[in-house]
Amino acid sequence: MSTGAVRDHDDGPMPGPPTHVAVIMDGNGRWAVKRGLSRAEGHRAGLENVRPVIKHFVRADVKYVTLFAFSTENWTRPAAEVESLMDLLGIALRVEVQPLHEEGVRFRHIGRPDALSAGLQRELLRAVELTRENTTLTLSIAVNYGGRAEMIEAVRAMVADHLEPSEITEEVFERYLYTVGLPDPDLIIRTAGEMRLSNFLLWQSAYSEYYSTPVPWPAFDENELDKALNAFRQRRRRYGGVIRD
Repeated sequence: MSTGAVRDHDDGPMPGPPTHVAVIMDGNGRWAVKRGLSRAEGHRAGLENVRPVIKHFVRADVKYVTLFAFSTENWTRPAAEVESLMDLLGIALRVEVQPLHEEGVRFRHIGRPDALSAGLQRELLRAVELTRENTTLTLSIAVNYGGRAEMIEAVRAMVADHLEPSEITEEVFERYLYTVGLPDPDLIIRTAGEMRLSNFLLWQSAYSEYYSTPVPWPAFDENELDKALNAFRQRRRRYGGVIRD
């Protein structure tokens, strides 16, 4: 995963702002521990950081943002931490959806809803329905999401639909993914310094640019986002080919 260093060759056109940015919001717990706080307080601070960052994405003319909020693997964390996270997600949806709705943000949920509590499912559905007609920015929240599980579900659905092998193309496969209708992410940002995807958007990230920062998510402010967007603008995207000016 790249650290965001500028590449100095000139074999491709300079991109404009990314259309779709996905964010692995990492480091809440470590941020809290360093401050003598509980991990729950770190997750609370991380959720409180979402609205200002999303508003800055709107100002930067990014049209799609996907946030990795809770993975299929996160269920293995201590039960008290999982319960706290789920409670915080429900509270955040109740508090943050209306202000973001007024900003023209459209919500989507990607992931399996069936393992979530009935209350959290209702809050996600309410957010989706309330903001369905908004067009300023589409915000996808990945809750109970895993890239491998997504692809397995897609294969099972194609088998259930009795597709012939010759009918299965990349375009058809994408129609069975949670992200149907979304463009692939141009840029994936990971906070807190880790250098891995952690089972996030495995299919969709085939040609994404990566940006890793040591800054933990609760401290990832508008200035840090600008650094990531500026690093993206310095990249040369060739999609496996050779581009000549």
